Amino acid sequence: MDLIDFSKHHKSILGLVRSYEQLKFKEEQPGKASIEKEKEIPLESKVALITGGASGIGEAAARLFLEHGARVVIADVQDDLAHQLVASLTDYSGNICYHRCDVRDEKQVEDAVSHTVTKYGSLDILFSNAGIMGPMTALLDMDLDAFDNTMAVNVRGVAATIKHAARAMVAKKTPGSIICTASVAASIGGAGPHAYTTSKHAMIGLMRTACKELGAYGIRVNCISPFGVGTPLSCAAYNVEASQVEANCSAIGNLKGVVLKANHVAEAALFLASDESVYVSGQNLGVDGGFTVVSGSYSVS
Repeated sequence: MDLIDFSKHHKSILGLVRSYEQLKFKEEQPGKASIEKEKEIPLESKVALITGGASGIGEAAARLFLEHGARVVIADVQDDLAHQLVASLTDYSGNICYHRCDVRDEKQVEDAVSHTVTKYGSLDILFSNAGIMGPMTALLDMDLDAFDNTMAVNVRGVAATIKHAARAMVAKKTPGSIICTASVAASIGGAGPHAYTTSKHAMIGLMRTACKELGAYGIRVNCISPFGVGTPLSCAAYNVEASQVEANCSAIGNLKGVVLKANHVAEAALFLASDESVYVSGQNLGVDGGFTVVSGSYSVS
């Protein structure tokens, strides 16, 4: 019987052993697949339109979407801030641009969507984030013209963006994702002024209706409802600094040890924009640390 000279084959044998060990290691660690999956770029080759994208939550989302592979069009009326944002993102030159859009004007919304599709070839993600706080007066002193303006931005504007974004997605047979920024005020009373609260409740109904109608085209529609964030919108409405908004909201918030930032809300938008949420639609995702579950109202004054 001939003996095998293993010294001649030790490299190939070691290679087989190592391959087996690596395979066995992967089989024994189910988390390995998820670790490798995290290395993927969740929004690679996707195109996003973000209204209210020049500051606050919209700006945070624009930056985050770019980091994760998307091409982004920010639509806003804050020209200076928008141009500064685009100019600051030199690493993403060519993948972000600004288009002026007042969402109260449907023609401007339609133009913003058309600009997005013309520039980047498609529209995969709409983040309908533009909004205003509206009048801070008591209900007994309601200014109905100011009330109408709040509804025009927060409801009619969202309806227009959903309408035209969905048309673009259907035309290209794109199974897109539509995300709307609502609020804890969409679920409870006393979490915001009367016009704002009314508009955010209406937004949830609009989202649910859009979910039903657009599901047939593979388009998902969801809302995000954050707790108080120290954005320029909140600071201007309450005439306080961001630090005070954060301090007061943290004091009455349910989840301690965490200060809610715009980027936390943007992370939720990233999830809903990506294929990680491919079967999530018709939901109002609370980013509130459980506030709406356990509390009723708050004030940053």
